[in-house]
This record gives sequence, structure tokens and C-alpha cells, in this order.
Amino acid sequence: MNGVFEKKEYKHSRVAYAMQATLEYLITLMVTDAFLAKILTHLGISDSAIGIIATFISLAMVIQLGSLSLSGIKAKTKTVVTVCSTVSQMLFALVYVIPFIPIAATLKKVLAIAFILVAYASMYVVWPIMYRWAYKFVSPDKRASFSATKEMLSLGLGIVFTLVVGWVIDRFEGLGNISGAFVFIAVSMAVISVCNVLCLLSMKSEPDEGERMKKRSFSEIVSNTFGNKSFNSCVFAISLWEFARFFQLGFMGTFKTKDLLISVSAIQVINMVGYGIRLALSKPVARFSDKYGYSAGFQLGLVIAASAFLINVFTTKQTWYFVVVYTVLHQLCYVGVNSNSYNILYSYVDNAYISEALAIKNCIAGISGFAAALIAGKLLSFVQQNGNTFFGIRMFGQQLLSAVSFLLAVAALLYVRFVLSKQKNE
Repeated sequence: MNGVFEKKEYKHSRVAYAMQATLEYLITLMVTDAFLAKILTHLGISDSAIGIIATFISLAMVIQLGSLSLSGIKAKTKTVVTVCSTVSQMLFALVYVIPFIPIAATLKKVLAIAFILVAYASMYVVWPIMYRWAYKFVSPDKRASFSATKEMLSLGLGIVFTLVVGWVIDRFEGLGNISGAFVFIAVSMAVISVCNVLCLLSMKSEPDEGERMKKRSFSEIVSNTFGNKSFNSCVFAISLWEFARFFQLGFMGTFKTKDLLISVSAIQVINMVGYGIRLALSKPVARFSDKYGYSAGFQLGLVIAASAFLINVFTTKQTWYFVVVYTVLHQLCYVGVNSNSYNILYSYVDNAYISEALAIKNCIAGISGFAAALIAGKLLSFVQQNGNTFFGIRMFGQQLLSAVSFLLAVAALLYVRFVLSKQKNE
């Protein structure tokens, strides 16, 4: 059985997918953290609004329910994924073109929000079928290891790319020409998008596509997802994690650049340290997950995440260097959380319904994450409007948000440890 995965076209498809995922990652880096904060601040959008916009990645996951209807269309998986992926990446690039469009400032803000939301929606509507398609070329007993290799490639190139872009932004900003940096970023994203298309087109079409095209009834899907107690436990655990991380994640960009006054290039150097450590430990953690189970790997990630949130509670202008510790731990937690939160479904859900399970899980988790950002945004505004105080205690709003995220991450860890890990495997 495993011999089929050694075929030349399978190996080629794995390489092409790893490269495609890396290129997609480089694109999304430009609409996260300090980069997103820089362009949206330039457009005159407030800190709390930027935090909510940064969480569109979570809200857009709701659109993954649309992937359930894609199983009935006649177009090939490769065609659908290529078109949607290209639309997504071009819209992200256009966000950096908005400052040059001769329209009212209010319309520019609306356009930026629309582009980002539609771009994420276009990306995530095909994500479940893209994941299913790509992982059909990966041996079941090597999923965690392959995910780690793919992530290491993304992180390695991501380190170089963000350092270059961070330097370019600081350079142009120092010359009083931030618009020049936006042009550089937009052109770079367009070139990366073209390379992304070439990678997708070079992948082998989905195996057993004829079988895949059989449309499933609503009752079949419900019975094999919500009718599965273990699936429901997975969804709850992952949704709780998404709520915890998005309660503070989208607000960290402005915290670093505006409150702690750290330059974009310095932020990227800090991120590079985090990426580097994450890259170095990706393989060991993947082997740990393959050996002891995805639940164990997930728990490890949650422990590290809780530690990151806790250290950030004590980050102030005087202890700005805690951001370095926070960043390293925050990046490192994804080694245990990212792939395991997806692969864990293979342990509890029938493989025939894995794309539907992924779509439903991501939808619910996405709603949870976006709800967290809305609540956190209100809380951040409250703290800022009261002179950065909360019940008489001097603090930045992001410190309070991190305290809440810490408690939620601990709750998620306890649930995975004492409930999810005890569930019966499929």
C-alpha cells in the first residue's frame, strides 16, 4: 500500500504542494502583525478596528462550509483551487495599492476591509478540498512529519522574506516615503502569486476524483460528524483554543509598533528568532506526535501557548524585551498546535468524511475566534479610553487580553488532557 506513495508523480506533487504552501504563507505574512498594522494605520484605521480586521482570518473560516457544496460541481479540484487561490492572493496584494487610488479616505478603509475579507474567504472556501487533495499524496503514517517539513520550508523562507520587507519599510519610512514600501510589497506579492499558480498546476490531479465527486446528503454528513461524540469533542477543544489565541493575537501588531515603539525591522528580527527556534523543533515535535498521538502533540502546544500569554501579561515599556520571550514561545506553540489540530481529526473521523469534518470544524472554530476578537476589541477600547487603566490598575489593554488568553489556554489544555484524549478512535 505504502509503495504507491513512492511513485514519481506522488513525490513531485508533495514537493509542489510544500512549495505552494510556502508561497501562500509568504503572501499571508504581509497581511498580519506589524505589516498589516502599518498599512491599516496609514489608512487611518483605529487600533481596536485593526485587531478585529486581523482576525478576519478566523471569520473567513466560516466560508469553508461552502466547500461542502463544491463536492458536487463538475470542475476538477485543481482548477477550483487554482482559481480561488489566485483571486485571494491578488486581492491581498491590492490592499497595498489602495493608498494610491484617488478616492475618499473613508472609501479606502472600506475597500481595504472588503479586499481582506474576500481574499480570506476565497482562500478558505477551498482549503478543505485542497488539504484532502494534497494529503492523498502523503503516507498516513508520515502526515505529521510531512507537515513539519512543509512548515520548516515556510518558516525558513518566511524569515528571509520578512526581514527584507521589514528593512525596506524602515528604509522608505526613514526617507519619508512609506508609499515606496507599499509599491515594493504589492509587486512582490504579485510575483509570488504567479509562482503559486505554477506550483498548483504542476501537482497531479486528485486521485479517485470520480469517487470524490459523489455528492453526499446532508443527513450523511451530519451523521458522520455531529453524530460522532469524538468529533464534537475535537471541535470544542479547537474552538476554545481559537477563542484563546484570537482574544489577543490581532492586537499585538499595534502593541509592538505604537505602545512599545519597536520598529518594523526590529520586530522582524524578533520574529526571526521565534521562527528559527520553531523551525529547529518542528521535526522533533512531529516525531513525538507520530509516536504518541496527535492529542499529546496538541497538549504540548497548549502548554507553550499558555506560557507565552502569561509572559506577555508582564510586558510594558520598561520590560519590552518580554516581547522577545512571548514571540519565541508563541511561534513555538504552533509546532504542537497547528498540524495536530488538523491531523487529530483523522483519529476520530471516518476518512471518507474528512473534508466535511475539516470544513465544519474550521467554521465553528472561526466563529469562535472572531467572537473573541470582537469582545477583546471592546475591552481594549475600554482600557485605552480610561487612560490605559483597568479598575485603577495601570496597564496596556494587550496585557489584560493576554491574561484572559492565558486562562482560556489552560482551560483548553485541561479539556484536551482529561476529555478529548480519552475519546475512542475511529
